[in-house]
Amino acid sequence: MEAKLKKELGTSMLKSTGHSGGGCISEGQSYDTDFGRVFVKINHKSEVLEAARRAVGRYASSQQETDGKSEQRAADRKGAGQSEVAVVQKFGFDVPTCCGYLPQVNEWQSDWVSFYSQQKLEHQLNMVEKSYGDREARELWANLQLKIPQFFTDVEVFPALLHGDLWGGNVAECADGPVVFDPASFYGHSEFELGIAAMFGGFNSSFYSAYHEKIPQAPEFSKRNQLYQLFHYLNHWNHFGGGYRGSSVRIMKNLLK
Repeated sequence: MEAKLKKELGTSMLKSTGHSGGGCISEGQSYDTDFGRVFVKINHKSEVLEAARRAVGRYASSQQETDGKSEQRAADRKGAGQSEVAVVQKFGFDVPTCCGYLPQVNEWQSDWVSFYSQQKLEHQLNMVEKSYGDREARELWANLQLKIPQFFTDVEVFPALLHGDLWGGNVAECADGPVVFDPASFYGHSEFELGIAAMFGGFNSSFYSAYHEKIPQAPEFSKRNQLYQLFHYLNHWNHFGGGYRGSSVRIMKNLLK
């Protein structure tokens, strides 16, 4: 593995620092390189490796354009007084990303409710159905998917670049400020971040106060927060088994009241 890391990183030195970490899904190891210290996330599941390969390949190819078109587009934007960062107007992402070791479906869609219902919740529930054949979950979802648009009646949702798995274990702080890592990124509703943030703790009241100073709570926030937690409980059910079934079913029942 170290030979491959040297090649991919373009470094002649790769020395383990002895600092390792990780969670219940992936391992972690830090190394000193020619360019400074790096942290490497290690997972041997084929799903994660394929998603990572596609992501790296996609972005590497986009950076290796030789026809000058990308440079000309940047120059055109600068000349027009525009930022080099393109404005994203749809929900999704360029490539699949993983939340845990399970790849997410990130195909671009214009409507957030459709994107979240189909590509996030239904995708997870299809995996539950395949693994467990849970009749109650299937019946609850059949009713819930019809009600979801009601939770967004008075809310206008704009695509925001999300971390996607923002719980306390994926946040730290150093001398330069806060650090977030292990993302499961896509463009979605900003409130989605607060779903898992509330599930496992790790964020104090000042975090939420600062957030809502920037983005005030919109009508039906608490319902949508449960809806966003549902994705993560289903994702945990698919990762770790039936211990998360009860929470998944409970949220669906609460949302249907």
